[in-house]
Order: sequence, then C-alpha cells, then structure tokens
Amino acid sequence: MGSDEPASGYRRWALRIEYDGTGLVGWQRQNNGVSVQGLLEEAASRLVGDAPVMTATAGRTDAGVHASSMVVQLDLPDDPRLDARQIRDGVSFHLKPNRVAVLEAAQARPGWHARFSAISRRYCYTILNRPTRPVIDFNHVWHVRRPLDAGAMHEAAQSLLGRHDFSSFRAASCQASSPIRTLDRLDVTREGTFVRLDVEARSFLHHQVRNLAGSLQLVGSGQWPVARIRDVLEACDRRVAGPTAPPDGLCLIGVGYELDPFA
Repeated sequence: MGSDEPASGYRRWALRIEYDGTGLVGWQRQNNGVSVQGLLEEAASRLVGDAPVMTATAGRTDAGVHASSMVVQLDLPDDPRLDARQIRDGVSFHLKPNRVAVLEAAQARPGWHARFSAISRRYCYTILNRPTRPVIDFNHVWHVRRPLDAGAMHEAAQSLLGRHDFSSFRAASCQASSPIRTLDRLDVTREGTFVRLDVEARSFLHHQVRNLAGSLQLVGSGQWPVARIRDVLEACDRRVAGPTAPPDGLCLIGVGYELDPFA
C-alpha cells in the first residue's frame, strides 16, 4: 500500500466507486466498525479465490461521509482471465448488500497511484434549508431550519479562494504537516430548498470542507456579516470559526488526474 508499483505477481487496477457512508467508520479500515476499505478488500479477495489484495484511495473520507466518484487502486493477482468488466461486476456482486459499488474499472498505467497521482479533489456539501426535517434525503443533508442567503454565502466564500493558511478551518486532530492549502473553487448556490457548496482543491485539511460549511451558514443566516469570513481566515485560529458541519451533507464527487485512468 502506498507503493508506486504493485508487488510482484500483481496487477494494478483503477476503480471508480460510489458509497453511502451512513453507518460506516469512513474509508480507512479500523477496529471499531465497518469501513469502505475493509468491505472493498474483502469483496475483491473473494473474487480472486481469497488471495490477499491491497488498496489505496484518492481520499480518506470520515465516518458518515459519502462518495459518488471516489477513485481507488486495487492490486490483484495477475490473472489474464480477469478483465475490467469482470472486476467491476464481480467486486460489486461481492459487496452486496452493502451500499458500496464499483462504477468503472481499468488497468492502471505504470507508475499510477490513486492518491499521489491525483491533482484535484472535488466535494459537494448539501444543506436542506426548510422548516421540515428531511425524510427522502435523511443522512445525506445538513438540515438547517433558519433561512439562508446563498448569495451572501457565495460572496463570503470568494475571499477564501487561493493559497492560504487554513488553520481556522482545520480540525484539531489534523495530521497534515502544514495548514497551507490552495482553494481553487468554492461556489455556493441554491436549488429550491437545497443550498450546495461546490469545493475543489488539490488536497484538503481534515474537516476543512465541513468547517467551511459551518462558518458559511452563519453568514447565510445573518449571524455573521460577509466580511467576517476573511477575518476568521486571517486569525489562523480554529476557535474563532464556526461549528463543524455534520458529515451527512458531505460527498466526494470527483478526483482529477493529468491522464484520466478510465479513458
């Protein structure tokens, strides 16, 4: 895991997967619950006669966070009888009844790595903004009853674009060596009762998107003026920022590479 090349006797595959993170401990295999990584590795192992398999991912989502387009690498025993369709359908079959599925599979190019070859990650954070609690979208939105001004949220968000010290929006448990990140996109739009944050960067700090959402909703509800977001950013102090938004509304929707591994 983490190697630029698969072990001897193995072939690397690129997989695009989707999953509902509800009830899971996140991507990474842990001792205290069911993980996406654990489910994927167990399903893939069953496909190849219980041989050990290895995975790595473009992003380690937290407990309760979803993905509609996560990219992972899967190192499988080199078997010429296995093709992309069989891997996609076979791994998906063995993932049942869990809410995890393989959308695409392709043989990886030499030197390709799901995490280290990625040049961008894109997330969508969804707020359901209405008085009534969610039913259809339960566990997939943050329910905010107070009316939100998406235009004010978008205006405030533009002051966060570019390369900055994002310490104010970084979880205390973040293990990144530096709080410096470059935010390429942060758009806030309303579609009916839904307010969506579309966020893109090469990489993110732990809880960065959820902390941004928590602060921007304070602007949208009128509790903070638009200019305060810039002040919070420049303070480089997590204590002055808004709350961490719940994981339910967060979904990884894309991973970018210089060469699309599925092309």
